[in-house]
Amino acid sequence: MSVKILSITLLLLSVCVCCHSSEGTRRRHPGRIPPCCPAVTKGNMTAEVVGQTYRELAARGRCVKAIIFDTKKGPLCADPDAQWVKDLTAKMKKV
Repeated sequence: MSVKILSITLLLLSVCVCCHSSEGTRRRHPGRIPPCCPAVTKGNMTAEVVGQTYRELAARGRCVKAIIFDTKKGPLCADPDAQWVKDLTAKMKKV
């Protein structure tokens, strides 16, 4: 009987540890995949950008370093070193 109780206790403890360790990642990106830019646009797309905010994306894995702007067609991945991007981000608020 005591072996059975010990086994159940260890199982419950393992479940608690697993749930607790995965809780942190769910809070950061609840139900959503972090953005990824496999490439950046080369041309000036200032006219396509809507809103007054942008996001910075660090390079990781297959994702390149980029500035993400919102457009009517969806997210736009722009080269952070391009002059038009620097000018536009200087006028905007970082999210």
